[in-house]
Amino acid sequence: MLKVGLTGGIGSGKSTVAKIFSDLNIPVLDADEIAHRLVEKGQPALIQICLEFGPDILRPDGSLNREKLRELVFSDTIQKQKLESILHPLIFDSIAAELKRLTAPYCIIIIPLLFETGMTQIVDRILVIDCPVETQIERVRARDKLTIERIQTIIDNQVSRTFRKAKADDVIDNTGSDYRLAEQVKKLHNLYLSLSTCRD
Repeated sequence: MLKVGLTGGIGSGKSTVAKIFSDLNIPVLDADEIAHRLVEKGQPALIQICLEFGPDILRPDGSLNREKLRELVFSDTIQKQKLESILHPLIFDSIAAELKRLTAPYCIIIIPLLFETGMTQIVDRILVIDCPVETQIERVRARDKLTIERIQTIIDNQVSRTFRKAKADDVIDNTGSDYRLAEQVKKLHNLYLSLSTCRD
């Protein structure tokens, strides 16, 4: 099975593109969704996070205080690395386990920090969703209600748009209409079906 790693900067439209692939009956694995499941109450990852960051990282009901953890790792590189050392191997194992259950010709694996986390080795092909930084900022402001400064800091902590495009096997330009976006996905869908056949 061909494994396509879908990535892009914050607000580039990764979820929108993934939904179109899903509508074409292509399985989509989402690293962020897997990470969310891994830190639910009772999960081993949450216990590890609590041991590493202290009990204050939990809400009164025992669930993870995501906002507090986000603030902590956002402002401290060492704390961010600690969290990643807990979560990334578990995310990697979960993706590998889910891949074994799939029988499709190809699948999409959404990994927002594909390059930053060094997870490029688990995919056969890299699809980058691209749009101008100004568009990213507008979308994230509307969606998450963050300040421009905060959004810019997040963007600055990710690899550059130029780097992503240089490393991509395929690029979708998500600055135009929904119709144009669907057309680009359909074209890649046919390409990936063709490539998956060649691999058999």
